[in-house]
Amino acid sequence: MLAWVLHKNDATDYENSRLLEEAAEMGIELRLVRPSDVDLLVTCKGRTSVRVAGAETPLPDVFLPRTGSGTHYFALAVCRHIERLGVLTLNRAEAIECVKDKLFCHQVLTASNLPVPDTMLAKHPIDVDLVEQAIGFPCVVKPLTGSHGKGIFMADSKEGFRDVMEFVSSSAPSANLIIQQFISAAPGRDLRVFVVGGRPIACMQRIATDGGFKTNFSRGAVVESFAMTDEIEWLSTEASRAVGLDIAGVDLLFDEGGHFRICEVNSAPQFRGMESLGEVNVARQILQFCSIRLGSQPLAAHAGLTAGGAAPA
Repeated sequence: MLAWVLHKNDATDYENSRLLEEAAEMGIELRLVRPSDVDLLVTCKGRTSVRVAGAETPLPDVFLPRTGSGTHYFALAVCRHIERLGVLTLNRAEAIECVKDKLFCHQVLTASNLPVPDTMLAKHPIDVDLVEQAIGFPCVVKPLTGSHGKGIFMADSKEGFRDVMEFVSSSAPSANLIIQQFISAAPGRDLRVFVVGGRPIACMQRIATDGGFKTNFSRGAVVESFAMTDEIEWLSTEASRAVGLDIAGVDLLFDEGGHFRICEVNSAPQFRGMESLGEVNVARQILQFCSIRLGSQPLAAHAGLTAGGAAPA
């Protein structure tokens, strides 16, 4: 099996390194590819070409986009292009684009009757009274796209919210923001559930160590194992299904009465924190799923394809 991982980070990034390590042990040829390495060509005759580092190369059997919220237009174009060549792609471009937009993702989740924090799209000038009525304070202000807790603010009061929005209006007037209800049952704690092939394989609790409300492992939060209850399993499975992700990280907030709400769904979740607990080999689970899915694909869908054109007739 030949697999490509489309990535935006350094080749020595933890997730890239682990996937390379496990692929070598499993006899899988895995290549790391950056969007900037790829050139695309579409001709009027319908022939489609991909070049990597300027050269023709055999297309992979499996394509794993891991650009997440940083998936810009060109990276999406690469994903769509390779999908249409018949390469098994996990995750597909449509699902990646869905979860990249936090507002649209929540619209999709609520259409499936899944619980999320009340969410509002911000606009300028902001109607602070309407925000107070619809969302309430404290509230959370987030960029429409992003990860690792960057650009997220907590507004404790009406006055604090007004100050945040005035700052944004003056410094980044074109920024797209959402305003979200603050779920206060367990501030500074949440759950990350890792889903592979529609099946939750691991669950961990993340706990902020700085007294704040951001629980990202990359920001220094500590992690610990958390029992996978029926509700956690159902929510993470249904959230992944609703947005169309084969591989996902589902973040759950503790709600009143021991229940949960879906905070975010991620298309390229990091798994260093999950693997640090020593209970699940996430990289191997991903590659095993790829192998299983490839085995269920019609051979004509991927046999004989090259990066120089379509499969021979």
